[in-house]
Amino acid sequence: MDWRTFLAPYAQVVDELKVKLRGMRAQFEYESHHSPIEFVTGRVKPISSIKEKMKRKHIPFEKIETDLQDIAGLRIVCQFVDDIHDIVNRLRSREDFEIMEERDYINHKKESGYRSYHLIIQYPVETIHGLRQIIAEIQIRTLAMNFWATNEHSLNYKYEGQIPEKIQTRLKRAAEAAFRLDEEMAKIKDEIQEAQRIYHTKKHNHT
Repeated sequence: MDWRTFLAPYAQVVDELKVKLRGMRAQFEYESHHSPIEFVTGRVKPISSIKEKMKRKHIPFEKIETDLQDIAGLRIVCQFVDDIHDIVNRLRSREDFEIMEERDYINHKKESGYRSYHLIIQYPVETIHGLRQIIAEIQIRTLAMNFWATNEHSLNYKYEGQIPEKIQTRLKRAAEAAFRLDEEMAKIKDEIQEAQRIYHTKKHNHT
């Protein structure tokens, strides 16, 4: 299998969506609203990770395009939990892709403590062979959720998915602490946004 050829449209999806989502963030800032988007990242899953997931989930090559839904992955990181719902609503109303599935791991956290909101989308890509519908995953989470998930991902990699029980217990405790942080920040959200607006206005008046 020629992986470079196969992954090219996925890379195109990631590049195009990064530009569009970052464009949303800029638009909020131009209009001097609070931007629900803190930052956007994206990646194409490394070939070694694709192969490992295919093996783990028993996905044959001919089903890879439909059954492996996170080959193209985008992540939107927000300041507040409310921002996540705002972003999800805005993405639902977009016409440049179709949402196939929504997975709410915020109200229904994973056993590990993982929290995030996932959208599985179908995104049309123009290739030299015509239009292709590519499946991609958009994860939307707060800064606190992202901090936790990044560290959990590293530990999963180190222990090859078998994190020792003692560390798992600490991770769950950390996940709850991250969630409490989000709850506390939500309570002073208006104050924080007001402070950011003042700062933003001052900065623009000086440029």
